[in-house]
Amino acid sequence: MLEVSNLCSGYGEVQVLHDLNFDIGNEVFAVLGANGAGKTTLLKTLAKLLPVRTGRMSWHGDDVTAAPPYELTGMGVAYVPQEGNVFPRLSVAENLSLGALVGNRPKEQRLEEIYALFPRLAERKDQSAGSLSGGEGQMLAVGRALMQEPEIILLDEPSAGLAPLYVDVLFETIAEARRAKGVIIVLAEQNAVKTLEIADRVLVLSLGRMLMLKDAKHLSMKELMQAYHI
Repeated sequence: MLEVSNLCSGYGEVQVLHDLNFDIGNEVFAVLGANGAGKTTLLKTLAKLLPVRTGRMSWHGDDVTAAPPYELTGMGVAYVPQEGNVFPRLSVAENLSLGALVGNRPKEQRLEEIYALFPRLAERKDQSAGSLSGGEGQMLAVGRALMQEPEIILLDEPSAGLAPLYVDVLFETIAEARRAKGVIIVLAEQNAVKTLEIADRVLVLSLGRMLMLKDAKHLSMKELMQAYHI
């Protein structure tokens, strides 16, 4: 569904990603690597928040290399950044309602589905998003993305800074969203162990280059240690 060919991207004069080639189908597609590997840069580029310097991106066979971010949103691509992914002064329900600005089904119907998927959000729907715990805030960010009724969600290091208990809950939430909604998940993470529990395939980056692309079940700890320079 999403195909990348010879992709290069970066910031200003600094090139971070070098000649990446991969495709993403109906799956949980994980992007792993050490700090500085280029995971966030890749997700921002896929979301078109960073321009493609060279190479090509296609979505369902259509060339979206030069498409602006709002066009990808309309095509069914949702992006959840690592930080600043909720509006703290708005309530949980108001945050979710913002996601309903994209999509065709009635907002209330979608809200019911999100509350069924994430009961904690239902319990806290009238609270301000800024009063939530870190794990609950990430649930809200994922829930708002699902309100857009996307085909694919790009999640940038959702477990960063979370306590271990909330990390477990968050990954269970992501896996359940995949099962219940059938949405494609692209997950950039440092927590390799938890990621491998839910991933179908794994792209491992090292200094902006593709070190390997494998089925998650075939990725060995030795290979991961190599990628993380351990």
